[in-house]
Amino acid sequence: MSAVRAKLYRLIFLQMAATAIALAAHVDSAIPNAEDIIAHMAQARAENRTRLRPYSVTRDYRLFGDERQTARAEVIARVTFVPPGLKHFVIQHASGLGLGERIVRQMLESEIGIVKNYESTDLSTANYDFRFLREEELEGQPCYVLEIHPRRKDKILLRGQIWVDSTTYLLHRTEGEPARAPSWWLKNARVVLVYSDVGGMWLQTSSESSAEVRFLGRHTMLSRDVEYNISTLAASAASALPGR
Repeated sequence: MSAVRAKLYRLIFLQMAATAIALAAHVDSAIPNAEDIIAHMAQARAENRTRLRPYSVTRDYRLFGDERQTARAEVIARVTFVPPGLKHFVIQHASGLGLGERIVRQMLESEIGIVKNYESTDLSTANYDFRFLREEELEGQPCYVLEIHPRRKDKILLRGQIWVDSTTYLLHRTEGEPARAPSWWLKNARVVLVYSDVGGMWLQTSSESSAEVRFLGRHTMLSRDVEYNISTLAASAASALPGR
């Protein structure tokens, strides 16, 4: 009887061990693989680029000091984009500190350079190392959160985190600091970029940039897209843009 009992115990133990191994394998397989996420991201961005159409957008910029209550400067810019790499902007209104308009011009000129040389800032393994951190809901949407680390010290690359839609693999949010200080005047810079759908195109639609400005203290620039005009007519205007 004792031999039968021992055999029964051994079978139960083996079954429990097999179940534990299966559960562990299931848990391991459920953890997203960063390489797979990056591959899906690349495909999603490539598909999104095929959907890009000419558009113009009115963008509102507001510069705040430490108090974050009253804007010290406000700038309204009209930005025109014609795929694949032509962007132009016009400052329509500026009020308050002249620093606000200078910062906005620098930001928009940087955008123009990035559009012309998209691969230099692309979220790819050529520019970044990636590490999976966690799964998290962002405004009700399940996302993968990845750590991004630039492969070179460049002021147009960010060190921080990205939130990737776990279904579409499109970016919802990027948050971090420049890999290199933007200028001598700025330190401890921090950037937050937010993305959303605009007429079937996945675009950056708002941002928050903050930094310590030497001799002036911490300032924050908030931008949001106010109004879009998506039209194929914008393409015919490309030849009229400066530099064409």
